Amino acid sequence: MCGTKPMIVGVSDGYGGNTWRKTGLAEVKDELSRCKNVTRVIYSNANGDPQKANSDINSMVAQGINVLILLPDFGAVQLPAMRAAMKAGVAVVPYSAQMTGTPGRDYVVNVVGDTQQIGVLWADWLGTTLKKGNVVFMGGSPGATTSQNFMDGLRGGLKKYPDLKLLNEQYIVTNWNPVDAQKATVGLIAQYPKIDAIVTDGGETALAAVKAFEQAHLPVPAIATIASDNQVNCHYMSAKQSGKPYPYYTLDGTTTYVRFAVRQGVAAYQGTVNKESPSILPFAYADSAKGLDPKCDPTAPPDADLTSALPPQKLKAVFER
Repeated sequence: MCGTKPMIVGVSDGYGGNTWRKTGLAEVKDELSRCKNVTRVIYSNANGDPQKANSDINSMVAQGINVLILLPDFGAVQLPAMRAAMKAGVAVVPYSAQMTGTPGRDYVVNVVGDTQQIGVLWADWLGTTLKKGNVVFMGGSPGATTSQNFMDGLRGGLKKYPDLKLLNEQYIVTNWNPVDAQKATVGLIAQYPKIDAIVTDGGETALAAVKAFEQAHLPVPAIATIASDNQVNCHYMSAKQSGKPYPYYTLDGTTTYVRFAVRQGVAAYQGTVNKESPSILPFAYADSAKGLDPKCDPTAPPDADLTSALPPQKLKAVFER
């Protein structure tokens, strides 16, 4: 897949700096280490500024990148810069966020988790473990396509389980922010006298929901989520060890999505073959119904993702940065 042409690879982040993003960058470099014809890796972090994100891409193109891997945090706003890079002959691959735009013109391919199928996996877990009760889905920011797709998959999956009722027509907005998520959960507790399961599209949201129930001195409902982190998993293990376990299911391995993006980009630029699907299914990392416990590492950062594909020493090095 590496081909023979020398290549410079650009990696563009909209919000860099947290442990998940640092892990992703390390995964890029680890994946590219297999290709001896990579001459340079250029990294940019827009620090939450969409204008800088676009100028970063333009700057990398000017520096001669051949492959661009990016997490398009700002959505369609980034399409013009991506399209210009493609016109300049760069193989552009956005990952982890679903993009509008046209494959082949605005980017090579969009590498994302199969949100619909993930929603179905959550529904199947609830259907087999909980069997009946009231379910709430908590998403991210208003209008987030990924949250809507997750919810659509969950809603569709729950049709097989008529004794499970989805209480909310629209996903609960949390902005993927623990403070907002905790406030939203407090509101849900006040609104619905009985909540048997909470499904979220992020580990931080899941932990905020758990804490809201604990602070209200209520039993924690079943929790199904994706992209957990060290903090939420340590909290679950602590609750289990103290004799207050709650049903818990999380799908993980999301830092590895970038490796799929790298392989797609390299193959597109080199003209080599990559038959992998751009639609990825994460794996079950914790499943209380099957006795599958997540790992908790008190020495790792709270937001560390221990489901990375990095070798242990390389992952430890990420945490020490």
